[in-house]
Amino acid sequence: MKKNIADMRQKYGEVDLSPENVSPNPFQQFQDWFSVATESGILEPNAMTLASSTSDGKPSARIVLLKGIDEKGFLFYTNYESRKGEELIENPQAALIFYWDTLHRQVRIEGKVEKASQKTSDAYFNKRPKGSQIGAWASPQSQVIDSRSILENNKASLNKKYANQEQVPRPKHWGGFRVKPQRIEFWQGRNNRLHDRVVYEKMRNGRWKIFRLAP
Repeated sequence: MKKNIADMRQKYGEVDLSPENVSPNPFQQFQDWFSVATESGILEPNAMTLASSTSDGKPSARIVLLKGIDEKGFLFYTNYESRKGEELIENPQAALIFYWDTLHRQVRIEGKVEKASQKTSDAYFNKRPKGSQIGAWASPQSQVIDSRSILENNKASLNKKYANQEQVPRPKHWGGFRVKPQRIEFWQGRNNRLHDRVVYEKMRNGRWKIFRLAP
């Protein structure tokens, strides 16, 4: 029988989340939750929705993978000439969402965006499998192409070019972005839709204000 979307329901648990039981440091709180997500067997706990927009406010969103986190922010890598790359350069503001369904948890991050240093981008690119390095060169990401054969031909040509090299150089159009959060919300699903929402908001003095929101 076909399910009615409006009738779909999910029962949540009673795991408590409050301003009194979170870390005073939002990065530590994220690391704590991320460790639980990793240990829970979620396939790709580092998968996150990245939302960007043009300078006139036209939004777009897609799934990317988190590749680093520290007190500076949340790091991921992409083609700078892709749609998301061009939007983030044009309007360096972004939002991220992590959703770990089996834990009934969600993390929302909003902040400014900056390019990672060339040294940081080189270090990550050099650790990637050679096939992924080739792929960064082979695909004109977000550009219109006539067929998949263009990608396959590019890959074959690049495999031949770098056949005798263990390391493929990083393309100048490929590298990292870092989202430097101004606001982070941790959401814990609770029964009867009375979910817990705890927000960290960065103040002018660099400290974090922590408060609860109604669900």
